[in-house]
Amino acid sequence: MSRRRFFNTTGPCNPEDHYMLPPEDRLVGSQLHRYIKDKLYWVLHAPRQTGKTTFLQNWAREINTGEEAVACYVSVERCDRISEAEKAMPAICDAIRKYAGDGGLPVPVCDDQSHFSMLDNILRNWSQLVAPKPLIVLFDEVDVLVDETMVSFLRQLRGGFATRGIGTFPTSIALVGMRDLKDYIIRAKDGKPVNPGSPFNIKADSAVLSNFSGDDVVKLFAQRTEETGQQITREALDYVYDQSKGQPWIVNSLFMRATLRILDDESMETVTLEHVRQAREQMIEARETHLDALGERLRDPRVKAVIQTIITGSSNPLGRRDPDVELTMDLGLVDWNTQTGFTVANPVYEEILTRYLNSAYHDSLPPPSSWQWQKPDGELDMDSLLHEFQKFWRRHSEIWEEKADYTEAFPHLLLTAFLQRVTNGSGHVDREFAAGRGRMDLAVEYAGKCYIIEVKLIYSYDTPAAVRAEGLTQIQEYRDKIDASAPAYLVIFDRRPKARELPWDEKISWTVDEESGVTVLGC
Repeated sequence: MSRRRFFNTTGPCNPEDHYMLPPEDRLVGSQLHRYIKDKLYWVLHAPRQTGKTTFLQNWAREINTGEEAVACYVSVERCDRISEAEKAMPAICDAIRKYAGDGGLPVPVCDDQSHFSMLDNILRNWSQLVAPKPLIVLFDEVDVLVDETMVSFLRQLRGGFATRGIGTFPTSIALVGMRDLKDYIIRAKDGKPVNPGSPFNIKADSAVLSNFSGDDVVKLFAQRTEETGQQITREALDYVYDQSKGQPWIVNSLFMRATLRILDDESMETVTLEHVRQAREQMIEARETHLDALGERLRDPRVKAVIQTIITGSSNPLGRRDPDVELTMDLGLVDWNTQTGFTVANPVYEEILTRYLNSAYHDSLPPPSSWQWQKPDGELDMDSLLHEFQKFWRRHSEIWEEKADYTEAFPHLLLTAFLQRVTNGSGHVDREFAAGRGRMDLAVEYAGKCYIIEVKLIYSYDTPAAVRAEGLTQIQEYRDKIDASAPAYLVIFDRRPKARELPWDEKISWTVDEESGVTVLGC
């Protein structure tokens, strides 16, 4: 019996072992046929776990099966954060020799020991070895190079560019990483622009590897259906795309867990929405390396500035050319479109970053058994739960906020931690937040019932009455979209400096809007 392929989440994909779609079909702004023919140097950038390495290795194999050229994939990851060129350049040359040998290609020698020119030397020697074919080099993980190492690496490539050709220097070079070169190569250690200008001003293209489309998600699982006969519901496929927005690692992880963990690999049972939902929760709870790495990124002050604005719905001006915004978009954390503006890239990432940021609060909260939050019939008593939250906010918020990292988003994170504490395993919390919306929307599902919560902040330039009126309009729009009959709660936190001086009896309030039936909480 032939071995089944599977959905891969670890390392590059190959068509013999894994279900996969041709990554080159997702290249935006690239002209692969020209790179060899016209002897072009180019850049490919995309977030981690989107298929860059898979594309490079498969494309190199494809080139080498023909007679047109010789191609080699070379990762420079071993030089991660080595800023001294005299240490990094020998390591890069060793990587070239290793990958050439692993690929069955001629292995070049380096007879120049100067770190200023040894990369240039080994590439010239390599070009002579593979002649009469042109040499193509695909450098991966280039964004790990920093400072003097990056500048020296690029200058040596630029130095050989003018003489590139068969037997002289690689005719085409790809530099691949998470970010476009312009974002990280033009500054030296002292923070001043490298003089003169960019040391890699010879690139012809900057290409991007896009996420899967909805049709791609369908086509990917269709490969398993064709091989095994296992079906998947349309509802489940739509959920996979909705939760991932086509991020390749998430798509593969959901499919892998649904078919290998939730169901058995030999099972012919149809994959349903419930299977994929279980796979999503399992994936998040497992804190896979890819997702955990995203959480660690939230410590970066540049990332914090953008993510906090999105969580709170602040109208702080964000532009796509802002360096902090460009970083978060290149990392794949943030997306922008004309309808929603800046948002977290997909719901799975929203869940990960929220759990990462509120985990300290979640883990330190009293056990839910000490709160009044459940009715005798097992339904969620949201009124009682939110009364408990107000009590907790009154007693502990000032002390807890002093230790908070994301101070502006502290109310949002503490409230979501409170809700997660009681819904874990029996329900879930869906969130909607985006920069400029002025609010965070929550849909809490528990025991088959839905509850709508909207969070708003009062700043010094606002009045409580204006924020309340705006919030009531917004929450009714959100409730109509989710479940028009669901109980709705508008939670307003007064963040004005003078509010700290007010007695708690004035800050904590509980009223019901007569017209809409929305419960309004003051905190």
